[in-house]
Amino acid sequence: EQIIAQPAIKLVVEAVDDAEVTMLLALFGAIILLCWMTFRSWAAVLCIILPLTLVSILCNALMATLGIGLKVSTLPVIALGVGVGVDYGIYLFEQMQHQMEDNGATLREAFFQALRNRGTAAVFTAITMGIGVGTWAFSALKFQADMGVLLAFMFVVNMLGAIFLLPALAAFLVRPPASAPA
Repeated sequence: EQIIAQPAIKLVVEAVDDAEVTMLLALFGAIILLCWMTFRSWAAVLCIILPLTLVSILCNALMATLGIGLKVSTLPVIALGVGVGVDYGIYLFEQMQHQMEDNGATLREAFFQALRNRGTAAVFTAITMGIGVGTWAFSALKFQADMGVLLAFMFVVNMLGAIFLLPALAAFLVRPPASAPA
């Protein structure tokens, strides 16, 4: 019985690993395509995607640290965390772009205005959602508790990445519009 179960378990693990790669490629591919179509700038795409990628890597590290295995049931949760997490970067970058192109703001001024206009909403949303799913950590169901920790981590850390890493990347990657002062 165990001899038959071992190859079957190995096949399931390989299938889940393959599904994770496929899911992440499809998810990040769609985000990259939609961000490029929206902003028409590879610098914008990188400013939004790189923090998201870093958080995904940290999420895998958290899963390993907490002993949360990669299973069929955890794949949609990871996708949800990435899908919600990208919003913070999009909100801030869109406002920064608007300030630079339409108002001639410098990158520093544009980021300040983006935080004033969209930062509070991003922080409020991340903290509210993080606390909401974070309460699942107290569940008697291990899966629910693990996913609460995982989603809370992804929501809050994606917001932090958008607030701290996105503008740092923009300082290196985004060129001010020709009409804006350097």
